[in-house]
Amino acid sequence: MGDQPYGISTEMLRYMADEVKSAYDLGVEMAIVVGGGNIFRGMAAASQGMDRATADYMGMLATVMNSIALQDALEKNGIQTRVLSAISMHQMAEPYIRRRAVRHLEKQRIVIFAAGTGSPYFTTDTASVLRAEEMHADVLLKATKVNGVYDVDPEKNKDAQFISDISYMEVLERRLNVMDLTAISLAMDNGLLLNVFNLKEKGNIRRVLCGEKIGTRIYEPKKQ
Repeated sequence: MGDQPYGISTEMLRYMADEVKSAYDLGVEMAIVVGGGNIFRGMAAASQGMDRATADYMGMLATVMNSIALQDALEKNGIQTRVLSAISMHQMAEPYIRRRAVRHLEKQRIVIFAAGTGSPYFTTDTASVLRAEEMHADVLLKATKVNGVYDVDPEKNKDAQFISDISYMEVLERRLNVMDLTAISLAMDNGLLLNVFNLKEKGNIRRVLCGEKIGTRIYEPKKQ
């Protein structure tokens, strides 16, 4: 949305494309999972009485719109990009096939995963972890609008304390609102490193990939 209350901001698209290109130029293989909350939030609609499955499918369609918009912005930056959708819509995106996604990455294309998991009742967070595991990713970067994980919502409480490193179990036990519990549990089961950081600070994606301590890392600490 950028600074808009709704929809797709072309300014934010250009910013995102520049940030992704800066990281892509490092030579890493990158895949992106895009949400759809700027257009439609399934959970919000369900809370107002809409059937949850129906609302979730509508949210998945919103992620496809965002994915195609991001693809356009990236390709204007000279980056070969493929959108793979968990819901078949051949005129706009390739169907999600794991081996096809891996081949695209091997050919140095950026892969954008659209339509979540393709099933209702699963969030974009869970879809991100699932795709990261399927691609054998080294790290999952969760780009957000705050600096990382806090003990309480920093937008509602000015005394919120920032947490730089935390274990999966502590996130689950304290029910910290960083990712949904299913996503955290799946990451924990497979030892996937999570790094939560502020997308709006220019250069952060590249900094994280270069090893700088940016945001919050969620992982299983090594036993002494």
